[in-house]
Amino acid sequence: MTAAKKSWYAVRCVFRWEASEGPSYEERLTLWRAGSADEAIGRAEEEAGRYARENGVEYLEFAQSYRLATDGPPGDGDEVFSLLRDSELDGEAYLDRHFDTGQERQRHARGA
Repeated sequence: MTAAKKSWYAVRCVFRWEASEGPSYEERLTLWRAGSADEAIGRAEEEAGRYARENGVEYLEFAQSYRLATDGPPGDGDEVFSLLRDSELDGEAYLDRHFDTGQERQRHARGA
């Protein structure tokens, strides 16, 4: 029996942080070499549990995977995650609703 060919998978897990200012949510991407999406998610969820315990946060039991399109090791410019979401919102309203609410703690570039 031959071993399954392994691919690179990015897995996004979501966490809830409690702070005196109120709750914050973290979307965290980790990279895994695995034989399937299910294997990558399983390994990522184990790591997410450790991360949550070590940081005193709640893992929300939400994981999404994305198989990288590369056969070799990831490199500059490789896509590591993609998620399509259907929406009737125009571009600016979509960004405001999902990514630029004013509550994010991030660095970002948004065209003028």
